Amino acid sequence: MACAGLRWTAAASWHITLQFLGETSPERCKNLIEQLRTIQVAPFLVQMEDLGCFDRAGVIYAGICLSPELTALERQVVAATAVVGFAAEDRPLRPHITLARARGRTPHNLSTLLARRPQSAEFGSFLAQEFRLFESFLEPTGARYEVRGRFPLRAER
Repeated sequence: MACAGLRWTAAASWHITLQFLGETSPERCKNLIEQLRTIQVAPFLVQMEDLGCFDRAGVIYAGICLSPELTALERQVVAATAVVGFAAEDRPLRPHITLARARGRTPHNLSTLLARRPQSAEFGSFLAQEFRLFESFLEPTGARYEVRGRFPLRAER
């Protein structure tokens, strides 16, 4: 789907945000990492869904099925971050992977663009074996992400 008004995200930056935390201090980040290490969720399949968009934000995404396993992981992440003083978001989780962002600040009509695409796309699934804590840096070319912690998924002991 070629469109001059879109900036496609690099595959290396694809992720599913379970909780956005905002800025924090190095000490608070250290405490957060300790809390995230306590999470116990077994590896699970993540099912990708169809393309969608957030027109107002100018985002095209691949939807992610909100499975019981993904919900359990998100709840444990929110509980772990609360211990360190982070507040949960008010809106419900809408898991997705951002694929493209519209350029500029003009109104977007991405839903019309998506409606014109061939409907034959099939999305698969992948095995989630870990979750990560990222720090993001906004740059002129888009966001750059650095891993601050990796947390393997494992069943309760």
